[in-house]
Amino acid sequence: MKKKNIIALTLSAALTLSLLTACGGGAATTPAPAESKAAEETAPVETPAAETTVVTVGVVGANNDQWDTVNELLKAENIQVKIVEFSEYKLPNDALNAGEIDLNAFQHKAYLNNEVEKYGYKVSVLGDTIIAPLSLYSEKVGSVSELKEGDKIAVPQDPTNEGRCFKILEAQGVLKVDPAAGYMPELKDITDNPLKLEFVEVEAANTASLLPDVAGSFINGAHASDHGLTPEDAICTETVEPGSDNPYINIIACRTDDLQNETYLKVLAAYQSAETAQAIKDIYKGLYIPAFEY
Repeated sequence: MKKKNIIALTLSAALTLSLLTACGGGAATTPAPAESKAAEETAPVETPAAETTVVTVGVVGANNDQWDTVNELLKAENIQVKIVEFSEYKLPNDALNAGEIDLNAFQHKAYLNNEVEKYGYKVSVLGDTIIAPLSLYSEKVGSVSELKEGDKIAVPQDPTNEGRCFKILEAQGVLKVDPAAGYMPELKDITDNPLKLEFVEVEAANTASLLPDVAGSFINGAHASDHGLTPEDAICTETVEPGSDNPYINIIACRTDDLQNETYLKVLAAYQSAETAQAIKDIYKGLYIPAFEY
């Protein structure tokens, strides 16, 4: 009788253990759900990457390598500058004013002021970038003193840059202009031209191609670089110093309503950085000079 009771108790215990194991109540399986829950609670939550803001900047000419440095600096802000190239100076301000681009960076202050006065553009200076000294190049003479009577000199036909040419020649003692004309004298403002120099007015982009046909040609920084020229190749170069009152400092321009645009101000800050200033010096070897404090 006792033997039967022992067998019954044993079967009962075995059945109970079997039921507990089958229901997940066994000691070996209890920690698994707890570990899984803890892992879910501590796992990092993936967030979508911030969308990159693209800022279009209009330029003239192909010398824009400094913007690579600007873009490197802007990566942390999820901003990317996209360069939009124009073939003529008269196009980028019109495109900016019409909202076809966000900014432009191709002109100096005197040129912008003239465009605003002439066309009524709602465009303003966002900040300074570079000075591009204007130089006189020649394949026929080695110095300004070798110019002869009746020689032809090619000059950019836009009023601001043409006026710069006359001021440079005045500084070289070649001619005189009316002081009342200020920074932008015109042909009619030349009061003394003892060599009777003839000025060939052309689109700025064509001044370099005229070098074989004239005694000298004034070629600005971008177009000089496009033709493999540097200030060291010139027979004379404009003397310019950075300064807020210098009308020939190049700029980044924006629509006047966007002067406080935070994204555009970040683009300006990246341009006016020590890194970008160094890039300008390294790349252009004096063809362009940083015109901002950094």
